[in-house]
Amino acid sequence: MKTKAKLKALEIGHDRTCECPPTHINCLTAKEWLRAQIGVWEFFYEKRDIRDKELHPATFPLSLSKKVIELFSHQGELVLDPFVGSGTSLLAAQDLNRNAVGFDLQKKYVGLCKSRLQNENMFNKADQIAIQDDARNIKNYLEEETVKLIWTSPPYANLLNRKRKNKSRRNRDNGQLGKVEQYSQDPRDLGTMALTDYTKEMGDIFESLLPLLKPKGHCVINVPDMWWENERITIHVSLIDELRKRGYELRNVIIWDRTNLVNQIGIFGWPSNYITMGVTFEYLLDFWRPPK
Repeated sequence: MKTKAKLKALEIGHDRTCECPPTHINCLTAKEWLRAQIGVWEFFYEKRDIRDKELHPATFPLSLSKKVIELFSHQGELVLDPFVGSGTSLLAAQDLNRNAVGFDLQKKYVGLCKSRLQNENMFNKADQIAIQDDARNIKNYLEEETVKLIWTSPPYANLLNRKRKNKSRRNRDNGQLGKVEQYSQDPRDLGTMALTDYTKEMGDIFESLLPLLKPKGHCVINVPDMWWENERITIHVSLIDELRKRGYELRNVIIWDRTNLVNQIGIFGWPSNYITMGVTFEYLLDFWRPPK
C-alpha cells in the first residue's frame, strides 16, 4: 500500500528583516506598546474591508488584524492563518512587511484572498501566499519553529449553520433574515460541527501546529460565545481548556468591543431574561508556545 508523500516545505521567509534588539518581541515604540496594553480593543472599518456577507459570512476589520500582527511579530517574520477566509490577515501582513501564509478549504475564498493581494505594496519585501487545503495538512508545508505568530478567526462551531432569526435586531428583515450564513456544508468544515466535536478537532489542528511555532511565539484566536436554545455556549472557555491540554499556555484574554460596528440593536430578553448581546463583543485568546 502506497503512503502519501510528504509535501516539499513551502519556500517562504521567516527571519527578521528589521534592526530591533534580539530581546524585543515586536517593532513597536514604547508609546505604541503602552496603547496596546489596554485589554479592551475597538476598531473601525476602512475602504478595503469586506463587509458583504455574500462574499464571506464572517469578516473582521483590517485594523484588528494589523494590531495583532504588529504586537506579536517583527518585519520579515512568518505569520500563519489556518482559516484564512477572505484574506484580511494576509492583506494586513502585506501592509506590515510580514511573510504570511493562509489556508482555506474553499477555492472561492482562496481566490478572494489572491484578488485582494493583487495591488502589491512596492515597499513590501515579504511574501503572502494563500493555499487551498485543509488546516489539518499545514504541518506538511512548513518547517518546525519557523512561525512567529498564528493569527486566525476560525469557524465558530455550528454558530452560523442555522437560519438567521434576527431576534436581536430592530430591523429584522435586513437581508440576512432566514439565511444560513455558513461557509460550506463540507463535512471537514469545523463550522458544521457541534461544540464537543469542534473543540476536539480544533485541539487536534492546533496540536499539529505547535511544533511549527517558535518558542514564545504567540497564537491569537478570535472567537465569540453564542446563545443556543436559551443556553450560553462558551466557545472561548472550551478552546482555552483544550489548547492548554495540547501544550499551549494562555497569556491574555482581550475583549474586542464591537459596539461601534453594530447598528440597530433591538431589545432581547426584556423584561424577564437578561442576555448580553454576543454581536457586541468577541474574545481574542492569546496563547504562546512555552519556552523550552
